[in-house]
Amino acid sequence: MVKIADVARHAQVSPSTVSYVLSGKRSISEATRLRVAESIRELGYRPHAGARALASNRSNVLALVAPLRHGIHVPVVMQFAVSVVITARRFDHDVLLLTQEEGEEGLRRVADSALADALVVMDVELHDARIPLLRSLERPSVLIGLPADTTGLTCIDLDFTAAGATCVDHLVGLGHASVALIGSPPEVYARETGFARRTEEGFTAAASRHGIAATVHPCEPTATAARELVDRLLREQPDLTAVVVHNEPIVEAVVDAFQRAGRGVPADVSVVAICPDNLAERATVPLTSVAIPAEEVGERAVELLMSKLDGHDVPDLTLLVPRLTSRASTAGTAP
Repeated sequence: MVKIADVARHAQVSPSTVSYVLSGKRSISEATRLRVAESIRELGYRPHAGARALASNRSNVLALVAPLRHGIHVPVVMQFAVSVVITARRFDHDVLLLTQEEGEEGLRRVADSALADALVVMDVELHDARIPLLRSLERPSVLIGLPADTTGLTCIDLDFTAAGATCVDHLVGLGHASVALIGSPPEVYARETGFARRTEEGFTAAASRHGIAATVHPCEPTATAARELVDRLLREQPDLTAVVVHNEPIVEAVVDAFQRAGRGVPADVSVVAICPDNLAERATVPLTSVAIPAEEVGERAVELLMSKLDGHDVPDLTLLVPRLTSRASTAGTAP
């Protein structure tokens, strides 16, 4: 195992100089710092995690507050979580998982202890009760999601408002004049979860801009609920020719329900999903979709957080531009 003494000998400096380069506690000339860094790289030296934490007064742990409750599609949540963990390891940090149910108490417990250096917070509501506490904490945080007021916060997410509008724009471009949004479960809207509300806003605003008929329908994440909703839509909106589905567990159930009702996809009804690419690609009818870029969002959230920990300024708001991929589930309307 390579030790500090080995690095010092290779760089022709004292062991204490190597320690100061690693900890940043004393000013070291740029030439010496670069020489030590090169020796560390060539020898493959890795500082002991405990010693490094003591030297920097850090735990080298990030806390991730992840939603594990009804109405949230856990496989997608895990895509975000895995990306956070992988990126944290790139920065030699581990991840402590907190669940949404721990709320303000969990955040306070982490903030008042040495458990974690900083926090990544998911499942953000428009009027999230945790926001005042996050603003007051000395430990930095990054939110995956947007509250109604982002003042004093660092937030990153897919631009769900633009995502809803992009779906409508695509369908209108194909000639559709009557569309419906099959949205998240009712409790997600009731909690005013940001991603659901913003998708609805973008969807309805784009429909109004194009002057087409549009309705919004929350749906429980079950195949039975999807079939019942599709049957109701066909009864109440006989001119309906397209739907946008923002409810990952039922995207295939919606397609199946239309086909069971004698409506071909996309011959009679076009379907656009807002979901991860792998889900859209594997569907029985490959789905035209706006991707949820979980891996990119998780990675960039950690990068923002590490920059904040290092004292750098970061953007208050980062919104990823939605990317729509056209597949087999959408087509133009009959002339």
